[in-house]
Amino acid sequence: MDFWITLIIVTVTYIGIAVGRWPGLRANRTTITLMGAGLLIATRQVAFSALGDFLDLDTLILLFSMMILNANLQMAGFFQLAGRGLLKTARSPRILLAVEIALAGLLSALFLNDTICLMFTPLVVQITQGARRNPLPYLIALATASNIGSAATLTGNPQNMIIGTASGISYLDFALPLLPVAVMGLVVVWGVVIWFYPGEFRREALGDLTEQPLELNRPLLIKSLVVTGGLLTAFLLGAPVAEASFLAACALLFTRRVSPEHVFYEINWGLLAFFAAMFVVTGSLEANGVAGELFRLAGLSPDTGIWQFSLTTLVLSNLVSNVPAVLLLKPVVMQLHSPTAGWLTLAVASTLAGNLTLLGSVANLIVAEIAGSARIHMGFWEYTRVGLLVTIVTLAAGIMWLQFAVW
Repeated sequence: MDFWITLIIVTVTYIGIAVGRWPGLRANRTTITLMGAGLLIATRQVAFSALGDFLDLDTLILLFSMMILNANLQMAGFFQLAGRGLLKTARSPRILLAVEIALAGLLSALFLNDTICLMFTPLVVQITQGARRNPLPYLIALATASNIGSAATLTGNPQNMIIGTASGISYLDFALPLLPVAVMGLVVVWGVVIWFYPGEFRREALGDLTEQPLELNRPLLIKSLVVTGGLLTAFLLGAPVAEASFLAACALLFTRRVSPEHVFYEINWGLLAFFAAMFVVTGSLEANGVAGELFRLAGLSPDTGIWQFSLTTLVLSNLVSNVPAVLLLKPVVMQLHSPTAGWLTLAVASTLAGNLTLLGSVANLIVAEIAGSARIHMGFWEYTRVGLLVTIVTLAAGIMWLQFAVW
């Protein structure tokens, strides 16, 4: 194994992940990561027989299980029902924004934030266009609120899932110190968006909003909600998160009404492949001694403070995305004097860092791409000028809270 070969291959792979493509190739982030893993195997930096040692099966099973849960809720009409609730409570632009942020944050904490953006972006476009409002502030609020809300729980986003399985922190012990950070962050989003778009949020009535026909599969909805409620109860009682999620997913697969093909069609297989390959790529840095040397040069040690560690996470998350950043920083957290505080800080900093730019998280890109298909252009600067302020305020407040609560 060669230090420099590993470093070069991983660096090129991370650049591809950050940019989203390699010049001259038809590739996306998943295929780039798979090619990076292949190059590491071909150059004998990683042994093919040792691939299983790099995979974090708990995280992969948890992510897969939550996708099955989300697929059932979607087919049952749960997200349509939540959107109907948003329509019924909206009386003014400010109330609409507040309810949208609260709903996106809550559902992102319970389920995957990417799923919430997939389900709610078309709804927000429909509502704002029907009411003849500017859709951009509501779309930016959806993306940032989904990211922030997801910080509160182990199942809110992929990076938290990795942290949960690596740290062994229970669902409740994770949520209690981070819930205030999420709630505070959602309030910040509401204030910042109104500040940047004062003309949109004058005190005036929205008028009548057109409701789309509600298509519910009531038996599946009841079953999915019962299983979801049981799963959340199991989390709060301290059950292993991955195991409980897998059993809940299996319970939903016992059905006479839903075709398995419909469930599996909704699963993001590319994301699962991305995670598996990323475990190999990032694991090679640790196995070949590259990560330790890089962190030594960066001045990270067991005595690293919360501000330095958070700033490193912020920068790294925006260079290579938050999931690779969490995987890279795992060894550093394990060496800190208080690993639990380090894990919680890593969760907050990596998640809130996703709001910095339009490219900071997959959730942001999902909102931008779906909006683009409706001929709504959410440009890089249009998003980033709001996201930058949201990130600075929420991350500073979150770090101060964690410094008081857990460090």
